[in-house]
Amino acid sequence: MADKRDYYEVLGVSKTANVDEIKKAYRKLAMQYHPDRNHGNKEAEEKFKEATEAYEILSDEKKRSQYDKFGFQGVHSDFADAYGRGGFDFSSMFGGGFGDLDDIFSSFFGSGFGSRSSTRQRRGNDIRYDINLSLEDAVFGKKMEIKLDKNDICDVCHGSGAEPGTKTTTCPTCGGSGEIRSSQGFFSVRRTCSRCHGSGSIVTTPCKNCRGAGTIKKPKTISVNIPKGIDDNTQLRVSKEGEAIAGGIPGDLYLYINVLPHKYFIRDGIDLITEVGINIVQATLGADILIETLDKKKVKIKIPAGTNSGQVFKLKGGGATNLNRGVRGDLLVIVNIDANKKLSSEEKRLYSELKRVIPSNDEPELRKPNKSIW
Repeated sequence: MADKRDYYEVLGVSKTANVDEIKKAYRKLAMQYHPDRNHGNKEAEEKFKEATEAYEILSDEKKRSQYDKFGFQGVHSDFADAYGRGGFDFSSMFGGGFGDLDDIFSSFFGSGFGSRSSTRQRRGNDIRYDINLSLEDAVFGKKMEIKLDKNDICDVCHGSGAEPGTKTTTCPTCGGSGEIRSSQGFFSVRRTCSRCHGSGSIVTTPCKNCRGAGTIKKPKTISVNIPKGIDDNTQLRVSKEGEAIAGGIPGDLYLYINVLPHKYFIRDGIDLITEVGINIVQATLGADILIETLDKKKVKIKIPAGTNSGQVFKLKGGGATNLNRGVRGDLLVIVNIDANKKLSSEEKRLYSELKRVIPSNDEPELRKPNKSIW
């Protein structure tokens, strides 16, 4: 995705642009570069695809948030571009009541402009699947299998809905187009035929296996790759693994990620934070300590003499991976001094000797808290 242009740059809007500004910018580009207005112009077609993809992401609050946070990888897991898969709802961008964007273009540029709309395929429903991940799997990635019960194309009628050996007939209501057209003043409006449900044909002898639906519930196991560095509340899309639909294309599978709390580590962006305790001798005289990182490696930290509670030590590259840039964050180790509550007689004697040497501090001086360690 290195050759992709920033979505805000594609639409020519700022990163603070509101939905109306994004919509206005896209509509201008869509009318300028629509392939039906630029026959044979590959450059215009690519610009139209690019603008459509950018609008699909930036006009959706969740997708825009993912893009702003993680870049292209946050919104492009198995990405099928909006133009190619036919799943982008142009009509919502132009008000939602016009039926289809090509009808609007036809009103402005002539009836030939909307020639593609009649071949647009129906899409099956999308599926949501929630995944609980350990912090280790979220940071280092994981290949996993998920099991779904979902609508799939019937093996007997292969999606036609008709019993093998029988034929379907053309829908008399829509004449086989699957749509009913009507005019509302300046605009042409279309809706899915209620009799054939958009298929354009009527089943006279329904398939016994699927009862004429063309689809049937089946268990399916899907292999998915969880990318390294994925964060809590992230959404991934697996293209065409949603519900199947007779005569159309499947919907998408959306994976909602929930990262479970860890016993020793918390995550802050791409950094990880943990805490260790040292004794007063180590803090006063200095010491070398070993800590175990999230990936089970033993790493040495040099504690300098005079270390105070709350001091932070940074281990470069010990954090999570940035989904967009591929770089790793850091592991921040907070050191706290643990007082030994159960002293041996020898330890008590030595501390008593030490007390005679160290000046009394019954009224310690107040200090401003150090926010950098919070």
